[in-house]
Amino acid sequence: MKNFFNQHQSEIILTLIIIVSLIILRFILKKIAVGIAKRRDINVHRTTLIVRYINTLATFIVLFSILLIWGIEPSQVALVFSSVFTVIGIGLFATWSILSNITAGVILYFYYPFKIGDKIKILDNDFPIEAVIEDIKTFHMHLITDNGEVITYPNNLILQKSISIINTQ
Repeated sequence: MKNFFNQHQSEIILTLIIIVSLIILRFILKKIAVGIAKRRDINVHRTTLIVRYINTLATFIVLFSILLIWGIEPSQVALVFSSVFTVIGIGLFATWSILSNITAGVILYFYYPFKIGDKIKILDNDFPIEAVIEDIKTFHMHLITDNGEVITYPNNLILQKSISIINTQ
């Protein structure tokens, strides 16, 4: 065992540095996301989802880095990741709208001017909607019309339609 530590001392030290860097990076990115949420008065639940996405991405980057440190060739790592993502991609091909709704949810979190409690009007020629935003989830929004009707509206459609903000809370 002592021989192992002597032979791989630099790899062990670099791995520990990378893991500590991950912890610091996750902390900093969480602070940034929470700061944006406070400035824009964004729901805590939405902030938690965004922090999870950021943590997952940071973890994949660190995992890739650790594999490289331990001497695995980049081409081998790329082959494994591409194979895994190919299988996942084929499995999710039929449900691509789920991924587009998650991506739209992230975009809505960072860039859109409306928030929970705002009254909006979705300017759609076929089916215009005027409602209050009750909640913004990962895949969809919950809207409540003036007559109490609850509408579930996909996030990716929110990005495709023009939105008019009637009242802000």
